[in-house]
Amino acid sequence: MVVPTAFFAVFFGYPVIAIVGRGLREDGQWHFGRIAEVLGDPDILQVLWFTLWQAAASTALTLALALPAAYVFARLDFPGKRLLRALVTVPFVLPTVVVGSAFLALAGRGGALDEWFGLRLDTSVWAILLAHVFFNYAVVVRTVGGFWSQLDPRQEEAARVLGAGRLAAWRRVTLPALAPSLGAAALIVFLFTFTSFGVIQVLGGPRFATLEVEIYRRTATLLDLPTAAVLTLIQFVAVAALLAVHAWSLRKRETALHLVPAERTARRPSGAGQWAALWSVLGVIALLVVVPLAVLIERAFDGPGGYGLTFFRALGAQPDSATFVVAPIEALGNSLAYAAVASVLALVVGGLAAAALTRRAGRLVRGFDALLMLPLGTSAVTVGFGFLIALDEPPLDLRSSWILVPLAQALVGVPFVIRTMLPVLRAVDVRLREAAAVLGASPLRAWREVDFPLVRRALLVAAGFAFAVSLGEFGATVFIARPDAPTLPVAIARMLGRAGETNYGQAMALSTILMLVCAGVLLALERVRTEGQGEL
Repeated sequence: MVVPTAFFAVFFGYPVIAIVGRGLREDGQWHFGRIAEVLGDPDILQVLWFTLWQAAASTALTLALALPAAYVFARLDFPGKRLLRALVTVPFVLPTVVVGSAFLALAGRGGALDEWFGLRLDTSVWAILLAHVFFNYAVVVRTVGGFWSQLDPRQEEAARVLGAGRLAAWRRVTLPALAPSLGAAALIVFLFTFTSFGVIQVLGGPRFATLEVEIYRRTATLLDLPTAAVLTLIQFVAVAALLAVHAWSLRKRETALHLVPAERTARRPSGAGQWAALWSVLGVIALLVVVPLAVLIERAFDGPGGYGLTFFRALGAQPDSATFVVAPIEALGNSLAYAAVASVLALVVGGLAAAALTRRAGRLVRGFDALLMLPLGTSAVTVGFGFLIALDEPPLDLRSSWILVPLAQALVGVPFVIRTMLPVLRAVDVRLREAAAVLGASPLRAWREVDFPLVRRALLVAAGFAFAVSLGEFGATVFIARPDAPTLPVAIARMLGRAGETNYGQAMALSTILMLVCAGVLLALERVRTEGQGEL
């Protein structure tokens, strides 16, 4: 536990404490009265209310639209299932700023809906909610569907034999069994939408702001650190409570039922009901996932002189403004290099943490597990700004170092590595390690000869997820990426913030490139993962 603890203490705990202290300390004294002052501000209360309301609404809408897909992926076997599962996961690993760009291209001014039907949804709550569903659809499909696929269908069949109808059998038998995974999925979706940043930045306009957006505005625009510090504390407490409930639901899910291998439960569709469910889910996926991505690609190729590569060619041109000091296409190389380093860091730290969590038990270990998940919900804006404030003196004067970006990205990747590695490591029979030790193998050799062959695929999946989420990290990177070395999400956000058709088209082109890279990573992961492995 030493390496993961030290990593999180130095690169997560210290920067967050530093920025909170900078905001709440004055002349060496803490001023907690500022919390009451901030909470008494009507504008802040409006931000808090919108953050909670849109997170709850996004969660409910995501569950309603994704649960049928969870059933289809869990219980039905059909051609192209693995490819379709990768497709619905692509939005989840896309940067939120790209998700916002996709819906801006679909529903914004001059977007597809505006052009075809005269309908605009930009800077409206509906655009935000649909973008959140688009982003989190895979969370429900993979979390609930992965668990549902391991439930023994004979229990529901027995209830039907005893006279229960299809709906009654599902409500009384399957739904109670799914409750822990449903709760876990709902908590994850709520967590991601509660801390939403990129989607709100692009689609919210001046009317809507979440806590994360308000923290960014207070720090980057207004330099109001006291208010930003209070908002960070509020978000931190809320996220810690959500993660505690999530950890409890995970323990309940792991111990509630005897599960069966997933491949035994999926069957070819039979009957009108199952075929209707399959085709309705395919329709929802087409409208909710495929259409926004397709419109994003279409806008990238729709140049001033018709369809072509105009905007893609422009990415290689030297910039003529102060917004960029290098050609925008260089952001692709920067992102790939940063993500590769971040993946290595996340794999080392997350792998060691997962190994420690596997070999130990107790409340302290469960608390450590929850602590390692905090970067997923803590304000990335706070972490990024904290890096600039805290890591500015020897021996950790890193403000001008390129390593800051991979460090921030690794913080987000580590939780995905842990969640991917833990189930596989826990499945390794401890007696194999003990036998290797009795035969004289050192701990390192025992791991190399016993554990590694069994967890090799999980390591690849963990590395792939860490790489994909590192490519898309935006909240912290927007603060610490150097002007001469922007990442793709930062470059996209800068272009969307500038007026002009060329800037918009280049943003769409960069978003398309990033989407294709993420899709390629996901397809590769689907080829190496085993059934039931690597669920969120």
